[in-house]
Amino acid sequence: MASRRFLMSCFLAEDSSRELSARPRYPSMPRYPKGVAKEEAMGTGNDVEAPPEGRRTVTFSVYGMACSACAGSVEKAIKRLPGIHNAAVDVLNNRAQVIFYPNFVSEDQIRETVEDAGFEAALIQDDVKELTTLTCRLHIKGMTCTSCSSTVESALQSIPGVQKAVVALATEEAEIRYDPKLVSADQLIKGVDDTGFEAILITAGEGRNKIQLKIEGACTERSIRMVESSLQALPGIEEIVTDPVLHTVSVSYKPDQTGPRNFIEVIQSIDSGRLSATIYSEGGGRELHKREEIRQYYHSFLWSLLFTVPVFLFSMVFMYIPGINHALDFKVVNMLSIGELLRWILSTPVQFIIGRRFYTGSYKALRHRSANMDVLIALGTNAAYFYSVYSVLRAATSRDFESNDFFETSSMLISFILLGKYLEVLAKGKTSEAIAKLMDLAPETAVLMIHNEDGNIVSEREIDSRLIQHNDVIKVMPGAKVACDGFVICGQSYVNESMITGEARPVAKRKGDSVIGGTVNENGMLHVRATHVGSESALSQIVRLVESAQMAKAPVQKYADRISKYFVPLVIILSLLTWLAWFLVGKYNGYPKSWIPASMDGFQLALQFGISVMVIACPCALGLATPTAVMVGTGVGASQGVLIKGGQALESAHKVNCIVFDKTGTLTTGKPVVISTRLLKNMGFRDFYEYVAAAEANSEHPLAKAIVEYARKFAVEEIYNWPEARNFESITGQGVKAIVGNKELIVGNKSLMQDSGIEIQDQASELLKEAEEMAQTGILVAMNQEIVGVIAISDPLKPGAQDVINILKSMDVRSIMVTGDNWGTAKAIAKEVGIDTIAAEAKPGDKAEKVKELQMTGLTVAMVGDGINDSPALVSADVGMAIGAGTDIAIEAADIVLMKSNLEDVITAIDLSRKTFSRIRMNYMWALGYNIIGIPIAAGVLFPSTRFRLPPWVAGAAMAASSVSVVMCSLLLKNYKRPKKLETFQIKGVVMVE
Repeated sequence: MASRRFLMSCFLAEDSSRELSARPRYPSMPRYPKGVAKEEAMGTGNDVEAPPEGRRTVTFSVYGMACSACAGSVEKAIKRLPGIHNAAVDVLNNRAQVIFYPNFVSEDQIRETVEDAGFEAALIQDDVKELTTLTCRLHIKGMTCTSCSSTVESALQSIPGVQKAVVALATEEAEIRYDPKLVSADQLIKGVDDTGFEAILITAGEGRNKIQLKIEGACTERSIRMVESSLQALPGIEEIVTDPVLHTVSVSYKPDQTGPRNFIEVIQSIDSGRLSATIYSEGGGRELHKREEIRQYYHSFLWSLLFTVPVFLFSMVFMYIPGINHALDFKVVNMLSIGELLRWILSTPVQFIIGRRFYTGSYKALRHRSANMDVLIALGTNAAYFYSVYSVLRAATSRDFESNDFFETSSMLISFILLGKYLEVLAKGKTSEAIAKLMDLAPETAVLMIHNEDGNIVSEREIDSRLIQHNDVIKVMPGAKVACDGFVICGQSYVNESMITGEARPVAKRKGDSVIGGTVNENGMLHVRATHVGSESALSQIVRLVESAQMAKAPVQKYADRISKYFVPLVIILSLLTWLAWFLVGKYNGYPKSWIPASMDGFQLALQFGISVMVIACPCALGLATPTAVMVGTGVGASQGVLIKGGQALESAHKVNCIVFDKTGTLTTGKPVVISTRLLKNMGFRDFYEYVAAAEANSEHPLAKAIVEYARKFAVEEIYNWPEARNFESITGQGVKAIVGNKELIVGNKSLMQDSGIEIQDQASELLKEAEEMAQTGILVAMNQEIVGVIAISDPLKPGAQDVINILKSMDVRSIMVTGDNWGTAKAIAKEVGIDTIAAEAKPGDKAEKVKELQMTGLTVAMVGDGINDSPALVSADVGMAIGAGTDIAIEAADIVLMKSNLEDVITAIDLSRKTFSRIRMNYMWALGYNIIGIPIAAGVLFPSTRFRLPPWVAGAAMAASSVSVVMCSLLLKNYKRPKKLETFQIKGVVMVE
């Protein structure tokens, strides 16, 4: 069961002359090659990563095809090859047109596949059709708030050739869709650098395998050149870029011809073995930057504390201690005291050296006519510092001026903000722990089996799992993790796949079965041949899906982006107005002189109010409110087996009040079985099923497979050679037609018989009605225009389906079933699970229309399905949920993938989205409420009545705390628990306790 959930069987045999494998089906991993998303495969124009050499169309002459069944077998054989985008076979003109990706399959391989199917093939045409869109990802350093990310996003959008750019503050990454003919990845990096931020390339979106190696040892220019020339001599090398200064080499290569282990071996053989090389993981650079950023903020805070604590003591504590206060009040020059001089000396490094980052950030923002948090901090601290400098200089040149400085305000303000930023980056690092846990599933090492030319094992050695290459044979010991995706060539065991598929029970594996990297081998020993390694593996693609989801902005974030655009300028204006109002009111005796503290005058009081307003305002909290919650929510979802594809899906899912369920494979198990067979003519069961199976063997429909499987019970031999079916035709949603032997067969539902002009006898109608009343599907079989039998097929309900519908009702979510099955069966199933509204005998387009009808009534509709015929409805729905065991097209069309294929995960997805958006609302209430309440208090609205005022350093501490509190509020989502109703989930009398 679990293998059907995520994997196609690998059509591989160790003893065959040529290995042919079908790409396994993983969540959001279509059969299309790496870098080619479903939109491109289906002809839409959404973001895709183009393959390195584009798409190629070739036409073959195919000889020997006698009927459509022959054409079908050729088409099926070609489509099983990796890298095939599409294939169409014309039996009348003896031609086959194939659209493929040359990095994954060649014309010769396609031709050989056709010949292996029993036909002759020759290449007659080769039309190159290149894809023109790539998707680049950059890591951006230095962004502090939404204003920064908006600046970078606008700059990227303005570059010619850029079609779309999204910059995420929480992940500090940018995703850019661009035309490589008009702009390069280097130009994109330069565009970011020009805005004043630093960009680091994650991927240029070229779709090819690329790896960076660090060369260690006695590196010279000569040895670097030798490394480059030696690597260039290897087969499959596309590009080599060396850096003689950093001693690194970046290699682009074809994974089916070579790999990183070969590169390291070649480098180690150069210059008498005096060189060595190590490999870096894809995310190593980003993780290194995160650690470096945390370290920098920590050290900056400690250094600022070293200077700020004495300033605080000199201004707030020692002045009240007898003896010390007299020493600090000792005049050095005129009215300049030792205490003022010490505070000036100690606060200067904090302002200009430790606080240099705020000046840099302000300059970058103002240079591009925008304002961010750094501008507010720089203005506030500079106002306090330079007024204090003016005050002490005037005291030094005057015999009667009493100085009152604010040096403690500027230094304490910077210290508290640095503490807040340190706590913020720590907390933000925890929001992406879900990705780190997924990546940790992969083992660090693997046992490589070494074979001689005859294919015999000669030795084995332990290697870094990142060095596994295509077609390597890996030994997996009992209790060890499977190091890569592949198929078993020797041994048998049980493998625990729960961490990937959610299947609780270990899955039996033997020769020919496929395995997933990161899963655990339970008992026996396995030899696994690697088919997908590195970025091609299931685990890597799931990680990339979660990363992409965390990059995607929720629509609600647009409001925060709009607010942040005007927030900083508005705060600066409010700050100036606050200072001016208090200054003018004081100058014209608008308030009693007793209101002014003894240590300052009216100007200084007004200045403190103005600075407090400037530093208490926090655009960061607004910018982090949505992305941090989305990051944690999608990560929690992944850990629960619910893959949510971004903020848009989360936002839509929390509004869902109507769910449309497909029947087969969604409410039911999707594994139909034949229950009964009633023959209406005098013929044997074996003969009957031989004809029916011959016709249905060419169909991919689950009901057809159930009939063929049942027919095998009547086969004489173990190898099932059904008679040849000629003129085979599949009618979507109705059945099949074919000529078997001398009989014309029509196998399908009532509508197919009626369309074919076949009379349905009363007895057949009664049998159909009887089957439908028992929630079974009745299949009519006609031979030579006469009905000869009725096959009743049952698709059992999934355990707990009725409980799921009941729980959804309690959540005020309406449930509807839409199916292509007949009305009788649909009504019986709906009654059993408790669904009141149904639509039966619906074609794929009808399902989508039903969804649109519901949307027109004002409902927010989710569609849950698993088949290709559900794809239009999944796309039309506000939220598409695909069962993980479903087809690739359905999974790619969906917004949410239920990896475990459990219906109760529909409830988890909706509940998690509601909890996440509740958290986002709380974040916005806190961020906006903090500013709405904090700014007036800082401006002194409470001062006339209570004499309470907010010192600037306290305002700065509050500002720093607001960002940290928003991130911490989002992190509370990590404690998410499924609804209590699912904690004790009743399944047919068995209680499952979570």
